[in-house]
Amino acid sequence: MPQIIQLAADASYDGIELRFVEGEDSLWKLAAFSRTRMAETKRALTDYGLAIACVDTSCRFHSPYATQRLAAIQEAERMSDMAAELGAPGIRVFGDTIQPGSDRASTRKWIAESIRNLADRTAPKGVQVWLETHGDFVAAGETAAILRECSSPSTGVVWDPVNSLVATGEPLAEGASLLGSAIRHIHVKDFRRGADGVRYVLTGQGAFPWHDLSAVLKQLRYKGFVSFEWEKQWHPELEDAGIAVPHFAKQFARAYVHG
Repeated sequence: MPQIIQLAADASYDGIELRFVEGEDSLWKLAAFSRTRMAETKRALTDYGLAIACVDTSCRFHSPYATQRLAAIQEAERMSDMAAELGAPGIRVFGDTIQPGSDRASTRKWIAESIRNLADRTAPKGVQVWLETHGDFVAAGETAAILRECSSPSTGVVWDPVNSLVATGEPLAEGASLLGSAIRHIHVKDFRRGADGVRYVLTGQGAFPWHDLSAVLKQLRYKGFVSFEWEKQWHPELEDAGIAVPHFAKQFARAYVHG
């Protein structure tokens, strides 16, 4: 965490989205977030003026087995305890993919029920449950349908327009229109398409429609975080965070802060 905090502060970020720390995604297991060290971690964040924008879980609710869905709910609940302690407004979860032998309608039902159950547990702590546009429900309309079925005021969306654009060709304006005020958090990254598929690249060097994003943010009157996502955990060939993180900050500030 000290390295993460210093990198974010040096690049003039306003906050940090927590995903993997020390290679661990069940972050509540780490010493930095333990009962004895949490105060130190929070103090460091405060000293550098950094908020925790979102706490990411790896929890998925697509299993046809109720015991597995319950295990995911319990893991997410542990993460929500940590999020509440850090003052994070939400935790990220996935839907995610239709399992062999299952169908879309049943999977959607399992996901919606699980998220509603989880949101009932997290709401008293002031933590919402945010469903990412991902997997077989990556399209904005699919994600919106799950939230409608959840029917919980303590849910929202982590909108990853690149996921939707790459998987379905969904334009940003369409995704934003379908999700609207449910959007609580936004992921961005740049990419190129090639003969070998999609490859992520440094901000401004790819095909992501940054002007469309600017228009969408204004249309939504969006006030939340725009979070730079750099998936080196799954793409080790990518540049180090020490290069990519400050590079994004400079490009984003040039495009959105200074004009």
